Amino acid sequence: MDAHRLTVVEIAEVRLDPAAALEFVSDPGFGGITLFVGRVRDFNHGRDVTGISYDMFVPLALHGFAEIAAKAERDFGGKLKLYIGHAKGRLGLGDLAMVVAAGTPHRDEAFRACRQVVEAVKHTSPIWKQEHYADGDSAWSEGCSLCAPEDAADAHPGHAH
Repeated sequence: MDAHRLTVVEIAEVRLDPAAALEFVSDPGFGGITLFVGRVRDFNHGRDVTGISYDMFVPLALHGFAEIAAKAERDFGGKLKLYIGHAKGRLGLGDLAMVVAAGTPHRDEAFRACRQVVEAVKHTSPIWKQEHYADGDSAWSEGCSLCAPEDAADAHPGHAH
């Protein structure tokens, strides 16, 4: 990674590295560093999950991630470093699906920037998710690119997203 860049966006077909994300967004002038790690969970929509497959058109997804980062940079000013990573391919339980890190001079900006980027990636990116279930069935997620974040949370009470 180029240490002079303010943002890294990547699609990983191998394991995402949260430590590399934290290192990238660190800066001597930053007192706030946040990290979001999304993992494959074992239960969703009332079914036991054994894994997930993510598919995407990589150039379009990377372009979308860059636009999300540019908006965050406009919203939070120039003193912001971001890392956005998403997995592609088959993942097992506990595997990392998404890593987002934000570094800013203050904690409030870091929290808000990280949350804004996570929600934008989840709700606007051209990423297709297929869940694999314990009974051998698989289903493509209907997605929520047109949902508001609160709509997605209401749809699955009791389970973290």
